[in-house]
Amino acid sequence: MKQIPKINDHDKEWKYLSQEEWLIQIMDLYQDQVIRLAYTYVKDRKLAEDLAQEVFVKCFIHKEGFRNESSVKTWVYAITVNLCKDYLRSGWKKYIHVIDRFGKSKQSSNLTPELTIVQKSEHEALADEVLKLPLKYREVILLYYFKELSVQEISEVLYKKEPTIRTLLQRGREMLKRKLEKR
Repeated sequence: MKQIPKINDHDKEWKYLSQEEWLIQIMDLYQDQVIRLAYTYVKDRKLAEDLAQEVFVKCFIHKEGFRNESSVKTWVYAITVNLCKDYLRSGWKKYIHVIDRFGKSKQSSNLTPELTIVQKSEHEALADEVLKLPLKYREVILLYYFKELSVQEISEVLYKKEPTIRTLLQRGREMLKRKLEKR
């Protein structure tokens, strides 16, 4: 089997890969993140995995439409967000009450078991409250804090102006703060 060179998100070498090599690369780099991002919209792990597959099919089909105006990561996230919003607007949506905790929380190895439990509990409470936010705030909070996108990248993904993103971030933080203070 031919060895495919590894390319990161900032390389301009993407255009030199065959369509199959390109798809393998973006799936290796972004599959887990796309599933997690889709999950934050649909709140169903299996459905998020199905949507992620659809995202990569769209990437494969529309590879030539990628103009290098943004990073590949931003482009893939934009496709994911749009596909999830389309799904939620459709009549086929079904919500299942399963909360994924955004992957494994980062834990320090020197924490006592008690502190680990407290930290996990706080992380779960925060995750629950983030998922209860209205969509426009939830998506900005998730992209900024959990996906670590910049305000500029979020504006590209969501097709909104940067000041709007900053406002949504600020209001989302305030809503979270109020909800967490009530607990």
